[in-house]
Amino acid sequence: MDYGRRNTKKYSFRCPDLKELRKLASFVLDPLDFKQCHGKLLSILSADVVEGLLSVLVQLYDPLYRCFTFPDYQLMPTLEEYAHLLGIPVSSRVPFSGLEEIPQSNLIAEALHLKKSEIEAHWVKKGGLFGFPFDFLIKEATAFAQAGSVDTFEFIFVLLIHGLALFPNIDGFFDVNTIRLFLIANPVPTFLGDMYFSLHLRNSKGGGIIVCCIPLRYKWFISHLPQTPSFVENKQCLRLEIIDCCGEFSNVPLIGTQGGINYNPTLARRQLGFPLRDKPNNTLLEGLFYQEGKDPQHLKQKIAHAWHNVYRKGRSELGLCNCVALEAYTLWVKKRDLELKMPYPCERPVSMVVVEPLTLPNQDVEELEDALAKMKQEKDMWEECFCALSKKHEELKLESKDKDALIELLEDRVTKRYREP
Repeated sequence: MDYGRRNTKKYSFRCPDLKELRKLASFVLDPLDFKQCHGKLLSILSADVVEGLLSVLVQLYDPLYRCFTFPDYQLMPTLEEYAHLLGIPVSSRVPFSGLEEIPQSNLIAEALHLKKSEIEAHWVKKGGLFGFPFDFLIKEATAFAQAGSVDTFEFIFVLLIHGLALFPNIDGFFDVNTIRLFLIANPVPTFLGDMYFSLHLRNSKGGGIIVCCIPLRYKWFISHLPQTPSFVENKQCLRLEIIDCCGEFSNVPLIGTQGGINYNPTLARRQLGFPLRDKPNNTLLEGLFYQEGKDPQHLKQKIAHAWHNVYRKGRSELGLCNCVALEAYTLWVKKRDLELKMPYPCERPVSMVVVEPLTLPNQDVEELEDALAKMKQEKDMWEECFCALSKKHEELKLESKDKDALIELLEDRVTKRYREP
């Protein structure tokens, strides 16, 4: 039965202007030391995004299973992949929940190496949230860079990357949530939550503006394109453990800056290097979603509590590292394609056509005969070389035996000489 295809949806992407951050990046004197301290944040600023690829990718989003569904396989961003791309591991700290208290001015001043009076003078409210104007932090970062205060410059610079590139919200403003995330220093779960939340919300509305770190999402996508090395190859089959579920949840719940959502690591096993044998149990694919300020089930509190108990799985639980997907799983994905009416044509069985052998033109026959004759000559030449080498090898073996016999004879004579009175 032909289920047809659905129409493509219209999406746009909110791409922040990173020119000022790229200028500040020129003040980083030791990029390797910066990478060791702060991960691969500089690479985000230099990423060139081809928006058309992302427009294609988001058409394939499956809202039920929180993944991108292709004709016979699925892909989804994971905590482990984004941690690898950011160069920032998922720490044991409980990530951002939005339930944290507003940090005191002295705590912010200490973290940014600024004076408390400067923090209080520029602490303003915009869009219902407290924070700093963008221009204030740019000015401070530039001043410290020019003065040679490397540590202070880098701390402010990293905060700017958090606010402008990783967690964009209000234009020209760094809200308190960005500052909380910076102080918690465990951004990957929140970042992944924002990515899924924004995509899922716009998908359910049939299109719209997707807000998240576009350069990092783009880097993730191109890492899975066929013409580039796969993530699994780069990571040598994921030597680390996978965060499989949290607390009472059967998968991984995430709290972003705008709401909460989950994703299903069990569907990502193949892309992380482990086998996928069958369709996962429905309990492992249960979904949750809420928007900030619209949470009648108090999911935010439940998710925050669940992150106190994180459960990981390694190779012993996940199986051999072979990236295999068995037929039972593949058939389930193909069936899901039909249900979603994906915007690409579904594969149809191809009937076998018997083609009669063609008669080659005389010119082609002559060229083929010449090529075969040349191959025969090369074969004869290599056989002659092999025979000559074999003969030489036998001669050397005999020569070696003669020398061994002579050495043995001389040793016997010397031994007898010493024994004579």
